[in-house]
Amino acid sequence: MHDAVSALLRQDRPVELPVWRSFWDRLHDGGLRRGESVALLASLSTRMPDRVTLTALLDSLAERRPATGYGEVGAAVNIVGTGGGPSTFNVSTAAAFVAAAMGVRVVKTGSRAYTGSLGSVDLLERLGVPLTSSYEETHASLERHGIAFAGAFVYPPELGLLARSVLPLDSRKLGGFVNALGPFLARLPVRAQLTGVADPRLVTGLRHAAAHVSRGGDRSVWLCVNGAGADELLSFRPNRVHTYEGAGEDEFVLEPARLGLSPGSLDGLRPADGDPVAYFHEVLSGRCSPAAEETVCLNAAALAVVGRHTGDWRTALDAAHEVIRGGRALALLTLLRSETAAHA
Repeated sequence: MHDAVSALLRQDRPVELPVWRSFWDRLHDGGLRRGESVALLASLSTRMPDRVTLTALLDSLAERRPATGYGEVGAAVNIVGTGGGPSTFNVSTAAAFVAAAMGVRVVKTGSRAYTGSLGSVDLLERLGVPLTSSYEETHASLERHGIAFAGAFVYPPELGLLARSVLPLDSRKLGGFVNALGPFLARLPVRAQLTGVADPRLVTGLRHAAAHVSRGGDRSVWLCVNGAGADELLSFRPNRVHTYEGAGEDEFVLEPARLGLSPGSLDGLRPADGDPVAYFHEVLSGRCSPAAEETVCLNAAALAVVGRHTGDWRTALDAAHEVIRGGRALALLTLLRSETAAHA
């Protein structure tokens, strides 16, 4: 059994960088038994690893990847959750469109559904909005539209190898840890990231990941949690935000009521029955519950603040409501869909 798997199963020592390097080499060479890959994923998903193991894992994957040739692109930001939590419509994707319509440059990552019915990739597929397949395409989309939806190329290829190595088992059932760590595995041309965490048991480990990514100079990170277990900021519940920039770490509580936002509940964020594409259009045009519109606007405003487009939350919120009610958010979606159809 490989030392990385043994250490994770026994939980008797951290998995340090040389051991992770050896594991990935063995994976690429086809030298792992399927049981070892299954055991590794199951162990990681059962218990968040210690700080040394986690940061060594991030470093071991980062060092295997070639330089992209693209650094920060126009101070772009990313919004992506860890998945899980209560079933809601895709708030982060809606917030990405709204923020982009406000003038915030957005590179959005995401995945297919993990626990819900429709992940961001599933939704974009139904909307007819393609994912980019290279950094060149991502840059071009940002230049044309101020938004890009990055495809799987931004993630380490080792994740795909791991998934294939456990077939015919469903890697999604084994990959809870990978899904949660995904926001910190993507190599993106952004300077800031907003990530919501649904499972409070993951917070300590993901705080280590956020601090490590930020300390490396890649990006500033806001890690957000709330009592409702949603992986996005909520407009009707206090949200605790852990912030990481360089070597600095801080936190604050975002109180929606102090920003003039209305009381509400998760019921206002439930995905509507019927056509998810039609409902997404309704959200972007403001024909939805107050909780849905205000939650989308709060997340879009957060992208403007973390991306340093403004330091004033009320100004950012007003701008978010304006692009929804003025039709600019929906117009951006319509433009992306029409361009895709024209090139089909």
